[in-house]
Amino acid sequence: MDFGKTIARAKAMLATPRTEWPVAAAEPASIGSLYVGYIVWIAALPAIAGFIKSSLIGTGFLGVVVRVPVAAGIGGMVLKYVLSLVVAYVMALIINALAGTFNGQKDMVQALKTVAYSWTAAWIAGIAVIIPWIGWLIAIAGAIYGIYLLYLGLPFTMKCPPEKSGGYTALTVIIAIVLSWIVGLIVAGVIGTAAYTGAAMSGAHLGSTDDNVTVDPESALGRLAAMGARAEQASKELEAAQKSGDGAAQQAAMGKMMGAAMGNDGTVQALSTEQVKAFLPDTLLGLKRTRSSAQRNNAMGMQITEAHAEYGDDSGRSVTLEVADMGTAKGLMAVAGAMAPQQERTTDHGYEKTYTADGRLTHEEWDESGNGEYSVVVGQRFTVKAHGDAVSIDELKQAVASVDLDSLEALRDEGVTRR
Repeated sequence: MDFGKTIARAKAMLATPRTEWPVAAAEPASIGSLYVGYIVWIAALPAIAGFIKSSLIGTGFLGVVVRVPVAAGIGGMVLKYVLSLVVAYVMALIINALAGTFNGQKDMVQALKTVAYSWTAAWIAGIAVIIPWIGWLIAIAGAIYGIYLLYLGLPFTMKCPPEKSGGYTALTVIIAIVLSWIVGLIVAGVIGTAAYTGAAMSGAHLGSTDDNVTVDPESALGRLAAMGARAEQASKELEAAQKSGDGAAQQAAMGKMMGAAMGNDGTVQALSTEQVKAFLPDTLLGLKRTRSSAQRNNAMGMQITEAHAEYGDDSGRSVTLEVADMGTAKGLMAVAGAMAPQQERTTDHGYEKTYTADGRLTHEEWDESGNGEYSVVVGQRFTVKAHGDAVSIDELKQAVASVDLDSLEALRDEGVTRR
């Protein structure tokens, strides 16, 4: 087993899919070698991340962190992992069976390659579930990017005419949605795959299965296609910089690569800590600011700046306000906004919901005990969140509104250098 080759294949499939698909399709392989050499390793990533999130980190809701018992978490992880391996094979059977319908060539090994490599994005992005709140956006984006990889790969693996690839992709995705939904029921998970994929495919206009797909460039699928093209170009620049040995050029190329992977048409310099911290008011809901801090993280070309302040009084009441510039992830936030579904769940004591209001992705939680959270995405780049003790969710909305959201949104292109 060559782990280096596995990693190289995954990296190339994500960054340069147009050139990697013909290479992958031409390689000799068997069903066994694809599983042992690739699928069993990459498919394990989201299952492990899910276990870490559910049993070790826990899921926060209305100020309460819930952790699945480790034994149950391990059982769920193994079940989810095994089912993902089974579903991959079932999808390969389906793709192979559909080949003739779209003037392709039946080949079970090539069909399994199609599944393995197009699902790479979803499997790797599944790690992001451990990131609070926006982690699911990254996971969704990875799943939808997998649709784009599938669209690119079918003409090489299944030998279907390029003009048939759109219909082939659409039908395959519909079947995958149903299978994913079934798996979600089995592991008792709230996946929402159908809603996510349906939102992403809303920009694709399909005729019959024999027609090509016309993709709206402003839709989530269209944006992800553009992401793939930019990532491919950026990876070429990075390779050239690495060959040159120029450290400055390599750093700049890495920044472009990370920006392209995050959906940006260029580079994004996150705001300074002083700029972000300036949006935190001195008082909030009649409470004095008792503590504040800000930090700017920059690693491998990925930049994020965040600031938060705590407000309280002598009675022990406390509310926290957070403002963050997602920086390099700006493009990904735009994709998330384009395909974000509406979700809502209720309990005996409260509720949680995600929706779009006034063009802004919004998330709110509330518990009858007087604890909650309210968050908005501003300018498809910034997040503003208030959480803590309140009389009602309206107070937390008021806390977020105390930030000059219009001025913050006006900075959406600050530090952006387009190609």
